[in-house]
Amino acid sequence: MKLKSIAATVVYTAIASSFANFAHAQSETLDRIKSAGAITIGYRESSIPFSYLGADQQPIGFSLDLCADVIGKIKAKLGLPDLKINLTPVNSSNRIPLIQNGTVDLECGSTAVNAKRLEQVSFSVATFMVQPSWLVKTASGIEGARDLAGKTVVVTQGSNAVGFAQELNGKDKLGLNIIQAKDHAESFLTLNTGRAVAFLEDDILLAGFRAASDSPSSLTLVEGGFGNIPYALMFSKGDAEFKQLVDGALSEKMASGEFTKLYDKWFTQPIPPRNENLEFPMGAALKERVAKPSDSIE
Repeated sequence: MKLKSIAATVVYTAIASSFANFAHAQSETLDRIKSAGAITIGYRESSIPFSYLGADQQPIGFSLDLCADVIGKIKAKLGLPDLKINLTPVNSSNRIPLIQNGTVDLECGSTAVNAKRLEQVSFSVATFMVQPSWLVKTASGIEGARDLAGKTVVVTQGSNAVGFAQELNGKDKLGLNIIQAKDHAESFLTLNTGRAVAFLEDDILLAGFRAASDSPSSLTLVEGGFGNIPYALMFSKGDAEFKQLVDGALSEKMASGEFTKLYDKWFTQPIPPRNENLEFPMGAALKERVAKPSDSIE
């Protein structure tokens, strides 16, 4: 009887272990993180206030603060309180490939969600809602897209704005000369130096550049006529367990009121490195998502 009991215990332990391994293997991302003893976070270098470099050249921002909560949940789930955090800079062009090939586990930047990207990667519930707009020099007198006819405008390579500008140009036959910069900072420089008369990008990112400029009043945001678009944290496609963990962490933060407090910290109060205030209170579209977290792109 004793030998049978031992044998049964061995068999039961083996089966239980197999089921545990099977369940854990459902998340390729968590398996990779556990195996490495580290998580790799993708961040942006100039997406104020979501993810950018502070005075000490270390990444800071709203999205990175949100990801800190997610990382806390990952540490608890994997039983790795000393999980190492690796930080990798990404840009509009390489952020999706780096998620797809597993170089980056979680992108904490300013990535907009759309149907095309959902074919390649997955996203969390929305963490922000934006509207693409134009940033122009106040002295230019530009008040709308019609005033841009025949002029040079700049967009950031790999950004949603590339398609928006091309679509607008074709639909309204504006004859725009659309040039692409490597990142948002270069796009802003292109506008500032007069090589383009307008910079098309998400309104909050443009507000960040305007607030950080030497003369905010010399720059004006002009509505682009586009609808609301969600931002979200980005990770590998098809990893349901990892998505559940990320969404759970964000939804919990929204329900507790901590998300709104964090929003106010970055969007309605002075932020580093220059203590500028974006003066960008939470809009109705985001308030709705906070009340009812959703990953819908509608």
